[in-house]
Amino acid sequence: MTSPLGKLPDAVIRLAVVVVILVAGVFAALSALPPELKRSDLQRAAAVEVVSSLDVKYAGATACFDCHDDQYTERNQGYHRNVSCETCHGPAKEHTLNPADIKPPAPRDRQFCPTCHAYNASRPRGFPQINPVTHNPLKACIVCHRPHDPKPPTVPSECTACHGEIERTKAVSPHALLECTTCHVTPEQHRVTPRTVRPSKPVAREFCGQCHGTASKVPGPPKIDLATHGEKYLCWQCHYSHMPEVHYE
Repeated sequence: MTSPLGKLPDAVIRLAVVVVILVAGVFAALSALPPELKRSDLQRAAAVEVVSSLDVKYAGATACFDCHDDQYTERNQGYHRNVSCETCHGPAKEHTLNPADIKPPAPRDRQFCPTCHAYNASRPRGFPQINPVTHNPLKACIVCHRPHDPKPPTVPSECTACHGEIERTKAVSPHALLECTTCHVTPEQHRVTPRTVRPSKPVAREFCGQCHGTASKVPGPPKIDLATHGEKYLCWQCHYSHMPEVHYE
């Protein structure tokens, strides 16, 4: 009677042998390791010992409250409530031990705040971003903003304050001369809480048809028949509104 292995190709048999040898080698190597490399409790104890031997540099935000309760309360109620004191002022453990002689740094130039607030396309929409070269040049940030609650003296009057990438795209498109509010209804509260109060988008094909429909009297824009072009879809579902010559696939 023929063995089942006799029906298997030689390549499969050789592969199986290699796998068995590799598994046996792994188990042999593990058995040869000393206990401290295999036991998690020993590894954990060693890690705790190493970390405990390091110098403590940070005091923690709650330690700041003991002496700076006004600033602590202002920060907790403001836009920087999720930013630790030591994020801006540096490690403060030594300051808590000798507050009279050891003072933590307080950033007062224009170099520090742009670390978070200089324009970066990867940051979420609604996060305050500026161009440090053009935004109140030569002035320190604290001239206009209170660092513990950096509300701007006036809410941004232009969309570019938060939507710089969109503005740069629109600036080289046929929609360059259109104000954002031409297509978007923007509540005043959107400037204060942009992530919770959002501007509107056109909800009917007839909106774009005001300029692009065959019946439109606006000269210049390309015209289409709303009854047949794109059928039931809204215009911005196929065209990128800020550069409408770009089509979604």
